[in-house]
Amino acid sequence: MTDTTRRVTRALLSVSDKTGLIEFAKVLAGHGVELVSTGGTAKAIAAAGLKVKDVSELTGFPEMMDGRVKTLHPKVHGGLLAIRDNKEHAEAMKSHGIAPIDLLVVNLYPFEATVDKGAGYEDCIENIDIGGPAMIRAAAKNHDDVAVVVEAQDYQAVLDELAANKGATTLPLRRRLAAKAYARTAAYDAAISNWFAVQLNDNAPDFRAFGGRLIQSLRYGENPHQTAAFYATPEKRPGVSTARQLQGKELSYNNINDTDAAYECIGEFDPARTAACVIVKHANPCGVAEGPDLITAYRRALTCDSTSAFGGIVALNRTLDAESARAITEIFTEVIIAPDATEEAIKIVAAKKNLRLLLAGGLPDPRSVGLTAKTVAGGLLVQSRDNAVIDDMNLKVATKRAPTEAELRDLKFAFRVAKHVKSNTIIYARDLATVGIGAGQMSRVDSARIAARKALDAAAELKLAEPLTKGSVVASDAFFPFADGMLACIEAGATAVIQPGGSMRDEEVIKAADDHGIAMVFTGTRHFRH
Repeated sequence: MTDTTRRVTRALLSVSDKTGLIEFAKVLAGHGVELVSTGGTAKAIAAAGLKVKDVSELTGFPEMMDGRVKTLHPKVHGGLLAIRDNKEHAEAMKSHGIAPIDLLVVNLYPFEATVDKGAGYEDCIENIDIGGPAMIRAAAKNHDDVAVVVEAQDYQAVLDELAANKGATTLPLRRRLAAKAYARTAAYDAAISNWFAVQLNDNAPDFRAFGGRLIQSLRYGENPHQTAAFYATPEKRPGVSTARQLQGKELSYNNINDTDAAYECIGEFDPARTAACVIVKHANPCGVAEGPDLITAYRRALTCDSTSAFGGIVALNRTLDAESARAITEIFTEVIIAPDATEEAIKIVAAKKNLRLLLAGGLPDPRSVGLTAKTVAGGLLVQSRDNAVIDDMNLKVATKRAPTEAELRDLKFAFRVAKHVKSNTIIYARDLATVGIGAGQMSRVDSARIAARKALDAAAELKLAEPLTKGSVVASDAFFPFADGMLACIEAGATAVIQPGGSMRDEEVIKAADDHGIAMVFTGTRHFRH
């Protein structure tokens, strides 16, 4: 092919989202492009005073079966798939009266939006597009000759080329549009297949696909030599992907990862019950606390590990108020994320031009179902979200001494936090605030000792006579394989323990607790997080 430009003489437009449609169609008509369309799209174009041919005129068949069959016809697909420089293709087009289609504009039935609004099974099925993906894939395959547009934001790029090339498109643009077209149909089919898996309660379908829409290209990944981008999946879960960024620098890969960790953790705390604050550094909470108000919760969370909190992420479960905003901005903070913020708080944060403020509009439901995925070499690990909540667990007292009411309250708080800390996890908590966090160690006893060491450092900074682990409770994300980890917690001053139980040495651990007068509660549920 010597000339890679292709003049657009005929365009087929069939869109469910009519944003910018009429303006686009008017410019096409101005270039002498014949407009062919379907159903509501054709009506909208005609209503704007533009000449448009209904696809039934092109095919010689009316739309039928409630619109299910209208573009699945050789005169449509022949016009899209015919290679213009191929003599046999040209003769077949002439013999069967097939006119070339040089531009296809299709966006698909809104399946994802239909599912998102909670529509019934049959409604969702009716919003699975058939003709649209077929045409898109045909046009994309034949991108040497045909341009395909799958969303309105690409209208201007096409119009710019038509203006610059006397009504023609270039091969580089057609290739970019074709790549995007295949990605769109892949994401669409992924949404449909995952929806079917849910309907069939199939946790391990033979094929699993995920698709997403670009939110933003990122400067780099975890490290500067890595490339990265951020995508939104069809799941509408309040968090960093749905949040509105009011100010601050562009989010980095690490910012997004850490902010997600912080907001998932804060979702465990019902704002109707309590105010709460989570401070995260490197995807691990370094301070979590409840309080009567946000300012109290923030200050108590900060007390746990103010050193690590420097340059961290702050997540709140209630509307950010002015007093809390002033306190948070006293130290360097990368991101604040909350359901909402007052106007005064927004102004206070605005004084820190690099501080990102994200408003998510709601909190993630810790009980909701969903999938998480992680890549491994040559594979993809997919699992259901850890939606186990301490309030729903059947707690069992394993020791002679039962926890006091105050201890039980703190035990539940600590186990709520442990769910969101990298394994192996040990959480010391006192009065609904973390006072020591041990995360991500190869040995559980090391996590216990590191958390206690951090509590000693915090006590020195606060000029306390003793660390706040004295009289605290402890949560472990998984069972104690030996008594040594629990004994390290007791040595640090813990008076009660919550853990899943289930070790071969449970009796040994229970005996050690009884020997020290410690109360221990089993949850029966593990919270590994890797």
